[in-house]
Amino acid sequence: MIVSMLYKLTRKLLSLPSVLLRSDAAKDAELLVLRHQNAVLRRQLAVPVRYEADDRFWFAALSGLIPRRRWHEAFPVTPGTLLGWHRRFVAAKWDYSARRRTGRPPTDAALKKLVLRLASENPRWGHRRIQGELARLGHRIAASTVWEILHAAGVDPAPRRSGPTWREFLTAQAEGILAVDFFHIDTALGRRLYALTFLEHCTRRLHITGVTANPTRQWTLQQARNLTAGLGMRMESLRFLLRDRDGKYGTAFDAVFEAEELDVIKSAARAPRMNAHCERIIGSIRREALDHVLILNEAHARQVLAAYQQHHNEHRPHQARNQIPPNAHEQPTATNIGTRRLLRTRILGGLINEYRYAA
Repeated sequence: MIVSMLYKLTRKLLSLPSVLLRSDAAKDAELLVLRHQNAVLRRQLAVPVRYEADDRFWFAALSGLIPRRRWHEAFPVTPGTLLGWHRRFVAAKWDYSARRRTGRPPTDAALKKLVLRLASENPRWGHRRIQGELARLGHRIAASTVWEILHAAGVDPAPRRSGPTWREFLTAQAEGILAVDFFHIDTALGRRLYALTFLEHCTRRLHITGVTANPTRQWTLQQARNLTAGLGMRMESLRFLLRDRDGKYGTAFDAVFEAEELDVIKSAARAPRMNAHCERIIGSIRREALDHVLILNEAHARQVLAAYQQHHNEHRPHQARNQIPPNAHEQPTATNIGTRRLLRTRILGGLINEYRYAA
């Protein structure tokens, strides 16, 4: 558009009376000099002359002031070439290809990210189900576009996507899962003790049922009986017992929970991630208590673990429960810091601190 306007303006300026009022003799002499210079230069060049865009511009603009029959004398190009340049300038005025984009508009990056999020969080949703959910959210997008986004990201169609991971399975079934695992404690004199811990996935409630130096099947069976009796009515909400393949459990241990209508799920060998929540709580027990205390004997180990269990269940906040302790049901109400006194309770000789506002 700008080139076309400049071309028209140049044509007008070249036809001004100031140019035309010059004497014919002076103009003819100047033309003869320019023609002779052009002929000399063309004789000395061994390769064809290449003209830039501005050269073509001026030749095409000046062509309107010279009769067409004399173009072969005035211009160093053929008339067909000159006319082609002129047609190109005129065509540029009506060429809108640079001002429009053909095809569908590109899909917004945020919408692509939302499509992939819905696909990852809902592995059973196909591209049409995702399109429907997007429409409900106010995003109008074709089902074929959703399919293209999923295909480009390497996401398989819904029936052939990979099944839920252990993390997804444990999260979905958290309300009904009870996990169990052993962990060891080395005393100050090098004696090894074993503790049996149970964890309710939904509430993150911790149960350390016993400590012994000789964890036999009979001892483990008794711990299972003690736990089921202590849970009472809460056993009705549990549906699965998750444990590893340690030989200290045995069929009698499983029978205690099967009598309570729980399905026993055994993790694969050497796959601690299948019991990730229990492994995590054991790690917390070590980092927050056992790694900082010299355990003397079984009685001392029971005392330390009982104190930690009470702290864990009554006071310690948990991310999975929105920073609420396992035995609490709601967040405490906010209070003005300057109006109440903060009290500190020392657990295990100050190894762990609990904070509460004075009543």
